[in-house]
Amino acid sequence: MLEVKTKTMKIGFCGTMSVGKTTLVNALKDLPEFAEFEFATERSKYLRDLGIPLNTDSTLKGQTIFLAERCNELLKEKVVTDRTIIDVMAFTRKAISISVIDGDDYCEYAKRFLREYDYLFYVSPEGVEMEDNGVRTTDIQYREKIDQEIRMLLHQYVPTYHTIKGTTEERIQQIYDTVVWDNGLNT
Repeated sequence: MLEVKTKTMKIGFCGTMSVGKTTLVNALKDLPEFAEFEFATERSKYLRDLGIPLNTDSTLKGQTIFLAERCNELLKEKVVTDRTIIDVMAFTRKAISISVIDGDDYCEYAKRFLREYDYLFYVSPEGVEMEDNGVRTTDIQYREKIDQEIRMLLHQYVPTYHTIKGTTEERIQQIYDTVVWDNGLNT
């Protein structure tokens, strides 16, 4: 059994849309090793219903709200979230209505919070079909653009992150192994 020896631990999943980030968070909720954690999952439908543009239509104001949500998650002592600041940065950079200059400035500001994650897991879209949840776009080319941007931002701003892929069970095992190994519980 994983026993987290630190007082705080912030675990984030980043990746393009429809790769299973929310599924992973929900699966971790069922593991006793994560009983003390809070879990944050997608609120896109709620935010869309408030009138906040999503996907390619996102605005700087909307992305600022998303950044505030991610920062709120980082205020928690132990949290697992299916969205990270990297995701927000990528969607900001790829939004049609946000200029390149504003997108770059936004990322320069947002990058300050990346160091607060203890674990960032990049969830690969490899082998995962796009699903329509009624909120996010189902444009496969846009999905690929966001994935490329996320990978570029990770390379640029995050010295250590973990790539996970495979079935949900395989991904859960990869997460578990990483957290156990890093906490010295592998003996």
